[in-house]
Amino acid sequence: MPVPVLALSAGAFGIGTTEFIIMGLLLQVADTMQVSVAATGLLISGYALGVFVGAPVLTLATRRMPRKAVLLGLMAIFTLGNAACALAPTYDLLMAARVLTSLAHGTFFGVGSVVATGLVAEEKRASAIATMFTGLTIATLLGVPFGAWIGLLLGWRAAFWAVAGIGMVAFAVLALFVPAGVGQGQQPAPLRTELAVLSRPQVLLGLAMTVLGFAGLFTIFTYVQPLLTRLTGFSESAVSPILLVFGAGLSVGNLLGGRLADRNLRRALIGTLAVLILVLVLLVPAIGTKPGAVLAIGLLGAAAFATVAPLQLRVLQEAGPDGQTLALSLNIAAFNLGNALGAWLGGVTIEHGPGLAVLPLVAASVTAMGLAVALWSLRLGNAERQPAIA
Repeated sequence: MPVPVLALSAGAFGIGTTEFIIMGLLLQVADTMQVSVAATGLLISGYALGVFVGAPVLTLATRRMPRKAVLLGLMAIFTLGNAACALAPTYDLLMAARVLTSLAHGTFFGVGSVVATGLVAEEKRASAIATMFTGLTIATLLGVPFGAWIGLLLGWRAAFWAVAGIGMVAFAVLALFVPAGVGQGQQPAPLRTELAVLSRPQVLLGLAMTVLGFAGLFTIFTYVQPLLTRLTGFSESAVSPILLVFGAGLSVGNLLGGRLADRNLRRALIGTLAVLILVLVLLVPAIGTKPGAVLAIGLLGAAAFATVAPLQLRVLQEAGPDGQTLALSLNIAAFNLGNALGAWLGGVTIEHGPGLAVLPLVAASVTAMGLAVALWSLRLGNAERQPAIA
């Protein structure tokens, strides 16, 4: 892969670390802020909703700016937002800081995906997206467990200071290796043309697939720390190494999903969502034993992120050349809307429903709705391509 794509991956690493880091610090933050675990989970929902709002707004606001300047500006917002998280004295201010940080997320991945696909041959576009998202998977593999470890030793505020430092490094890498003229000469389409992407049924169905598919994942993953400690019987110190297993699964699944999508997008889309549902169902018996829980968490990471490149490429194909950046930003927003929905649904299940033990089945049912939308979308697409019969 070209070096600029790898530089984009470095930025994705920083953003991915802050998105997921709270999951390894859930109990510590709840204790410090004197709120419930479910309320702490809403810090994830708040971040995700900030992405959902910020992605289309910042994408459209920066559409005429140089691509490199946009990427650097977004990384600066990310760094300042994490510093604000570290300093937040109250739950409300921590939530506000999380929302501020989230504003950079969707537009970074949307702009970055378009830049990455423009640097490679057409047949390698899904792999380029997967390479950029490798930064996100490495963040989960290394950044999140490292953050959880720092939080355990030095407190959760130290973990956010560490992420702010990662942001500074990522800013420097992007400044050095992303070409200054990247994206120049590509005049943005008229605003009305870009917004027309929202009128395309296949794009909207693609966004719905993403929301539902990832709502299933985050129904369970948001509460992975209490699930492993309270149901499986692991100590809090054991959660960080188990998150390494999850991150390793993400890395494998992300790259595999990119290759499968390059070969046959339709099969990759259906197959990866189906496997994710299967793994979520298998979590129910697996979570009862320590070896089974560790294996299932690794498989969950692989299955979940195998869906990323197919879902991104599906929206990219259906958006058309004039709406790609906005569509991809909206798809990242859809990932995070699923994140918010899953975190909320998991919290409701824990506090007002049957509890932690059934989270995998609730998650599987939500992802199954995403698979149903995918099958409907592909069937509708086939019908649209059939020649009219006189």
